[in-house]
Amino acid sequence: MTSDGIQARPLAARERAAARARVRAAAPANLLLLDMVDHLDEPPPPAEPAPVVMGLWSGRELAGVGSLRPCVMLDSGVSDAVLDAFLPLLEPLGSGLVKTDERSGGAVARALARLGRHILVDRRETVLVRPSSPPPEDAAPGLARRARRDDHPALVEAARASLREEGRPDPFDTDPEGFRRWVAGRMSRALVVEEDGRVAFVGYADVRRKEGWLLQGVYTWPAFRRRGLARQGVATLCAAAAEAGAAHVQLTVVEGNVAAERLYAGLGFAAVGRVRTLLFAPR
Repeated sequence: MTSDGIQARPLAARERAAARARVRAAAPANLLLLDMVDHLDEPPPPAEPAPVVMGLWSGRELAGVGSLRPCVMLDSGVSDAVLDAFLPLLEPLGSGLVKTDERSGGAVARALARLGRHILVDRRETVLVRPSSPPPEDAAPGLARRARRDDHPALVEAARASLREEGRPDPFDTDPEGFRRWVAGRMSRALVVEEDGRVAFVGYADVRRKEGWLLQGVYTWPAFRRRGLARQGVATLCAAAAEAGAAHVQLTVVEGNVAAERLYAGLGFAAVGRVRTLLFAPR
């Protein structure tokens, strides 16, 4: 497939070094895409589709890298010609999740509208980054530990509650076993904080690389909020990243979530950009 001289094709094994070098040049903006490129040969996590990563070429020069599955992403800073060549690749996608920079996200949203897709979620998120160093030690209100197998029901509950709070559809309603498998597949990356014998906080270090750690799925049960448990949990993950030698820790916050912004600012996170998240399905 070509557009203005740009050719888009699935990323071949021999091309991955070039793709890795390109996206690593802006690691905080491309961390999830970088990790996807590095793990293309591995089986996908439970209940997730196999990744589909595309290279966009101008002659012999790699001009862009994008993914279609498990989510739609495009590396930051691509030219308009590369963006135009990427958009037609969306046509076969009936549903999916988009998570990319604001400029590309706007173009993707318009392309999905032309294709007749229904946008279920459309939100902006701020990318926050913290240099990897141990955070200040505070009094620990709870017990921070790695997730165990017996935490699974609680983490399923947390994942569903988080989706509801964000106004997103709950996949559990249509595929409960698949949703449980998806949560189980992430548990090795989860840290929990418990209080009074109950899991009260969970956060996932979904990407753990020397270039940086990416935290996702941060959630505190409503009954345990404003007790310092989220601060403890995120600080513990930041300390683990520093111990592992990661260059930074990053996460995103939904625009307007003032409480979360204050929490992360107090832990040394600073805004470096914004992303647009879209969830789409057939009409």
